Amino acid sequence: MDVRQLRHFLAVVDHGSVHRAAECLFVAQPSVTQTIRRLEAELGTELFLRRGRGLVLSSSGTALVGPAREVLRSLDVARETVVAVDGLRGGRLSIASMPSQVVSPLTGLLAAFVDRYPGVQVGVRAAARPDDVREALRRGDAEIGVVATGGTAEALADLDRLPLEVQSFVLVARDDALLPPGVDDLRMSDLRGLPLIAGQPGTGMRRVADAIVAATDCRIAVEIEHREGLLPLVLSGVGVAVVADSWRPLADAVGLQVRRLAVEDRLDVALVWQRHRLGPAPAAFVAVAGGTDGPASGTSAAP
Repeated sequence: MDVRQLRHFLAVVDHGSVHRAAECLFVAQPSVTQTIRRLEAELGTELFLRRGRGLVLSSSGTALVGPAREVLRSLDVARETVVAVDGLRGGRLSIASMPSQVVSPLTGLLAAFVDRYPGVQVGVRAAARPDDVREALRRGDAEIGVVATGGTAEALADLDRLPLEVQSFVLVARDDALLPPGVDDLRMSDLRGLPLIAGQPGTGMRRVADAIVAATDCRIAVEIEHREGLLPLVLSGVGVAVVADSWRPLADAVGLQVRRLAVEDRLDVALVWQRHRLGPAPAAFVAVAGGTDGPASGTSAAP
């Protein structure tokens, strides 16, 4: 068993077919097929079963996925650690973040990190829900995740985490005419007949919007997956929106009215990562976020 075999195996797992795996690896399809066959011969078992025109993992293949990812991850960390012996002067850091948390706290953390390590290239990918962050970490598409969870974070109990902040919710509107006069902290009982602009189910903002609809005569006028469209829709007069208070500076900057919602829901924002030895760049990012900002050694970062 060698590294090339494991990379080809995981490419088929992640892309669902030998054809798509070959395209991703920039190799010929027969090369991937032969590599998988040799790996199966060495292990003495089938790793994939054919179902129609597709492939599914066998029980043996399923058992190999986790160890294979750990092997490749460890090799990547080893390589990056050697390169960073004389200081973290290059490399790449991949982060998966939920949209609202890109506004805050990720923007501030990135500014501090880039100031400290200007040679590191940072990539940020969107993840709509905590499960999407976990999947990005599992697949190796990201090394660090930024998540916001309501109440308990049991769904992410398999990840190491560094708590960052707690966010509440606000209601944003184009003008005061849509909101109760003289009330800074809005209770659900204060809301009447409002058209709401809501994100997709499974997010904290949507959970609060659904609670408002259930408790009042307000209704969801627009459901939008593209969260960057929330404030433009409010500015256009389509309705009001429930957003995390990390959006307040942006809402204020474009002249929207912002009122705090007096609801119990809160978002616990944290960095999360797989429980393994972090490479120098993600370890340094965790250190910056945690306020330690020590040298990036590639050692395991504790929450």
